[in-house]
Amino acid sequence: MQMSYAIRCAFYQLLLAALMLVAMLQLLYLSLLSGLHGQEEQEQYFEFFPPSPRSVDQVKAQLRAALASGGVLDASGDYRVYRGLLKTTMDPNDVILATHASVDNLLHLSGLLERWEGPLSVSVFAATKEEAQLATVLAYALSSHCPDMRARVAMHLVCPSRYEAAVPDPREPGEFALLRSCQEVFDKLAKVAQPGINYALGTNVSYPNNLLRNLAREGANYALVIDVDMVPSEGLWRGLREMLDQSNQWGGTALVVPAFEIRRARRMPMSKTELLQLYQVGEVRPFYYGLCTPCQAPTNYSRWVNLPEESLLRPAYVVPWQDPWEPFYVAGGKVPTFDERFRQYGFNRISQACELHVAGFDFEVLNEGFLVHKGFKEALKFHPQKEAENQHNKILYRQFKQELKAKYPNSPRRC
Repeated sequence: MQMSYAIRCAFYQLLLAALMLVAMLQLLYLSLLSGLHGQEEQEQYFEFFPPSPRSVDQVKAQLRAALASGGVLDASGDYRVYRGLLKTTMDPNDVILATHASVDNLLHLSGLLERWEGPLSVSVFAATKEEAQLATVLAYALSSHCPDMRARVAMHLVCPSRYEAAVPDPREPGEFALLRSCQEVFDKLAKVAQPGINYALGTNVSYPNNLLRNLAREGANYALVIDVDMVPSEGLWRGLREMLDQSNQWGGTALVVPAFEIRRARRMPMSKTELLQLYQVGEVRPFYYGLCTPCQAPTNYSRWVNLPEESLLRPAYVVPWQDPWEPFYVAGGKVPTFDERFRQYGFNRISQACELHVAGFDFEVLNEGFLVHKGFKEALKFHPQKEAENQHNKILYRQFKQELKAKYPNSPRRC
């Protein structure tokens, strides 16, 4: 009997050891599989089980840390820069929508989040101490109540160097402390804001558009830099991702997204079919049509509107750059930064497109995607008080083109 009991014990010990060995072999196999497939396996996993978004407390801690740093001065010393009030994790191969706004124009973010499915980066300019306080309170409220803001938006703050932004007290201002949803935050902003032209600030502070553009684009590989009151076509981010993922041939190419403007912003077209219907009845027209027709004419709108309808986004035709074309585009790699000496209104985007051309980039117009600006831009009411600054930038642009000759001595291209 004792021998039978001993045999059974030995058998069970051997069985347990065998099971442990099988488990160890399975773990070893999974480890080897992970090493072999690495990134591919991880991508497949996260496709079905995406990582959890950062908590509200984590986002608020990031906001406090960014403000507590005191910011850094820009190259001119005129502006104080707070990077990363809000942050987002981003695939290095992703396409980021980069934009900029005065505090009052932040209400346009809601529409951008609806249309753009990928990461978004916004640089906010606060011209006064009061606006800097409002900007931090807004970042606090948006991070608290808007999951999309926490998951997909990076936000940076710029203000005149003589001001410092402070960590907001969640109880102040009282109006925002009572809000309980994302829609309520944007509704409240719409009531207190006075939206309009970013650089019509009513102060003696120049709107640093190119500093803001560089800040929003910072760290991105592929980026589409737009004005905050523009709306992309439905599915543009997804179409760009699929096109860029399928080929690595787009280095050195600026993929131009045709830009339009709509008379009434209540009805924003989603597809090219809808856009063309409004275009045919005069409700939509090329961007800058009434202000600076040559600035967008090389896009060749007559050719674009007559392209055959296609389901996949792709480049349709090549356009040689010519002065003063300032297209909106997606490009990756060594894209020249925007020259931050250009402020307020005039030549700030043309100068960067000019350098892009001299640096060797080619421009190819996309077939289906587009941008729509809210409202017609009219010459008679457009920045009448900024003519002196426009003339200053015009002189600076001539100087800038001469500097490019020294910067790119071997380039056969000139502006």
